[in-house]
Amino acid sequence: MSTLQIGLLYGGATVAALFSGIPIAFALGGVAVVFMMLFMPGASVDTIAQNVYEELASITLLTIPLFILKGAAIGKSRAGKDLYDALHTWLHRIPGGLGVAVVLACGLFAAMAGSSPATCSAIGSSGIPEMRKRGYSPGFAAGLVAAGGTLGILLPPSVVLILYAVRAEQSLGRLFLAGIGPGILLVTMFSLYAMLHWRTEYRRAASLGVANEILRKETFTLNEKFAALPRVLPFLVLLTGVMFALYSGIATPSETAGLGAIMALLLIAVVYGAWSLADLKPIFAGTLGESGMLLMIIGMSLLYSYVMSYLHISQGAAAWIVSLHLSKWLLLTAILLMVVVLGFFLPPVSIILMTAPIILPPLREAGFDLVWFGIVMVVVMEMGLIHPPVGLNIFVLNRIAPDIGLGAIIWGTLPFVVLMGIAVVILSVFPAIAMWLPNLVYG
Repeated sequence: MSTLQIGLLYGGATVAALFSGIPIAFALGGVAVVFMMLFMPGASVDTIAQNVYEELASITLLTIPLFILKGAAIGKSRAGKDLYDALHTWLHRIPGGLGVAVVLACGLFAAMAGSSPATCSAIGSSGIPEMRKRGYSPGFAAGLVAAGGTLGILLPPSVVLILYAVRAEQSLGRLFLAGIGPGILLVTMFSLYAMLHWRTEYRRAASLGVANEILRKETFTLNEKFAALPRVLPFLVLLTGVMFALYSGIATPSETAGLGAIMALLLIAVVYGAWSLADLKPIFAGTLGESGMLLMIIGMSLLYSYVMSYLHISQGAAAWIVSLHLSKWLLLTAILLMVVVLGFFLPPVSIILMTAPIILPPLREAGFDLVWFGIVMVVVMEMGLIHPPVGLNIFVLNRIAPDIGLGAIIWGTLPFVVLMGIAVVILSVFPAIAMWLPNLVYG
């Protein structure tokens, strides 16, 4: 069989396996093993365990379970509620300030936890009821939290950026720094939308006779405002401490992840008294479950990519893309549209691991900075977290706010999908938004 025929068969088998309902890790691993048996030497099957182990034996991948432990520790505490309450206390006088507080809380919590579902759950469980109590529509409240939660895969310590650094062979430190500027851009755009949309929410509330709730004047004394800070400041110290350790050269990424996990456990013990076995058991259980799932997907995806490379499928696909002689920006547009389509069905981790061998060589050939492209790709994959049918954040919010229908949540997220698309255009026109900080630090 020709490489084209094998490639089409490989892709078709993968699609069939994924749509059959088999977990992603076993779907990719199963397809890879079957094609090894059919098209590769028989001895290659004996090396499956060795290949998977060698791919996972990366010091960079060690950071994943440690950062997950750090995020689990923060996510299982009341840090999200405290963070939201403190921001609301300071921003309540701004029109739409409640929404702005939700967005800022999502951004800060995402930077501490590095998890999109954890951010949605922690901020949504407190922010959505407060917004609805004050007359905001359920869809807008849910959409705001869902969009803010996507920052968990963009702001460091993002597991998605860690995986991209491994697959693209790029500096993890540069990628983490490159995510900060676009993260601030998205926070600013979401906050401005919350302020502008406030008038629409007011008119809707007025038609229902509850506009007085949105306009209700809340007052907090200066003492109350400063009293809200002590529970938040330790976690901001944790955030800045981890970033300082990583970028000052004091610690490697894996050492920084371990330091962050230990500091997070100490903080929740001191601030929230979470030190007993009953408190720690769900944290470690959640870490083991999520880490095991991710590492299984990573191992099987890397085996899948190895088979693809051995059969010259990825090289042939990359050569075909180059042979089309597309202009630089048309190539980028085509690849990002493919990522958008894949986002309908696959989570970001799988998209990166499956597409990297095919899309990165042509992009490198076209002269794109792969650190910049990694950030743009992550922003595009953020859309996949809040649009159907897979949209993980949609289902997280439906679980924590079951009285809000899926339809209302989806309609509430669509404006933010558009805003993310605009952000991709802005980053393409002004790449320095992503690259100025890593260039400043690393030269």
